[in-house]
Amino acid sequence: MTTFVDRVVLHASAGDGGHGCASIHREKFKPLGGPDGGNGGDGGDITLVVDPQVTTLLDYHHGPHRRADSGKQGAGSNRDGANGTDLVLPVPDGTVVKSLDGEVLADLVGAGASFVVAAGGRGGLGNAALASTKRKAPGFALLGEPGDARDVVLELKIVADVALVGFPSAGKSSLVGALSAAKPKIADYPFTTLVPNLGVVMAGEARFTVADVPGLIPGASEGKGLGLEFLRHVERCLALVHVLDCATLEPGRDPLSDLDTIEAELAAYGGLADRPRMVALNKVDVPEARELAEMVRGDLEARGLEVHIVSAASREGLRELTFAMAKVVAEARAALPEPEAQRIVLRPRGHKAVEFTVTSEGDSYRVRGDKPWRWVRQTDFSNDEAVGFLADRLAKLGVEAALVEQGAQPGDEVIIGEGDGAVVFDWEPSIEAGAELLHGRRGHDLRLEGESRRR
Repeated sequence: MTTFVDRVVLHASAGDGGHGCASIHREKFKPLGGPDGGNGGDGGDITLVVDPQVTTLLDYHHGPHRRADSGKQGAGSNRDGANGTDLVLPVPDGTVVKSLDGEVLADLVGAGASFVVAAGGRGGLGNAALASTKRKAPGFALLGEPGDARDVVLELKIVADVALVGFPSAGKSSLVGALSAAKPKIADYPFTTLVPNLGVVMAGEARFTVADVPGLIPGASEGKGLGLEFLRHVERCLALVHVLDCATLEPGRDPLSDLDTIEAELAAYGGLADRPRMVALNKVDVPEARELAEMVRGDLEARGLEVHIVSAASREGLRELTFAMAKVVAEARAALPEPEAQRIVLRPRGHKAVEFTVTSEGDSYRVRGDKPWRWVRQTDFSNDEAVGFLADRLAKLGVEAALVEQGAQPGDEVIIGEGDGAVVFDWEPSIEAGAELLHGRRGHDLRLEGESRRR
């Protein structure tokens, strides 16, 4: 049964905002006490938060669809709807959030690091909040906005100081078990390790983490074996230790050729050329392996590599290797740039900032912009007064004037928004702003009486 998953596609749906309420206060001897419709509650967000107790993305492999609570609808007597409960999803340290196209959205490193993967929709205003001196008793309320629905890729890249790399059965897991309190699965056949093993190592006062990377074989960077699945776990490591098997019986293999092969795979994967390296010649408890290790040690040192002759079985040379790794890790940590203090940059929009655009598309005109699209989603098109209110807002924003500049004629098709949710209507410039100055039944707009419109 799978217990370790390091890549999943998460389908996140934030909560929708609750609708506002259109209500008129009524009581004995006071039948029209004014609007008292409350606002709808905001939808819940979906937030990813790093939890040190979580080490795998297995939960999201089994349950990839997650949805936050929606906000409640407002009610009369100025009662606002409750906000939807935010959904907090714990993820392992080192989780990278990407779009389906591969764009990195967030890199979550460190306990408590968080990212709002899907924002909840805002609740709609009730008619009490929409009342003004000219529109004293609105017969409509605004609809709640839908929450974000987003598909993202979660990739786990283990946060370790030292990565042990090498061929299958080179003894990487045995070294992790010998150097730390970790208990990885160890057996005498290739690809025993199906997941990276992580251990905490102490060297005097120094403390660092070591991880083995399973499944590296020739062609791993191209997807052969298991290497491509786990090479991403090397990216965050500060140093690399080549674990070379000096007791292998496979024809055509020796420590030098193994080193060249693994280095070629690391180079093909990319981004690891600057990592300090050292070599651990393993399994020297076997007499023939010790002879081979002594034979190739000079060639490896001639390449500028620090070499340690070790045995995970007899624990020979492990103390020296541990302190050598601690030294490399300390130097690598000291070379890291100082983290910059987090700064919040405020960039207020200019007075003449563009809030929408109008473009001609054949026989129609398309209006794009956050404000017009948000207003459309908030409008109840079954209520003429709400439609008139939308017309007023668009006119005051300058959409009417922009359509005239583009050469739009009465009856031309105007589209607001994108995709299947876009609203299409026939433009009627004769419908002027100022519905609050007209008197009629609540829920109706006299300017729209007899007008035809398409949605």
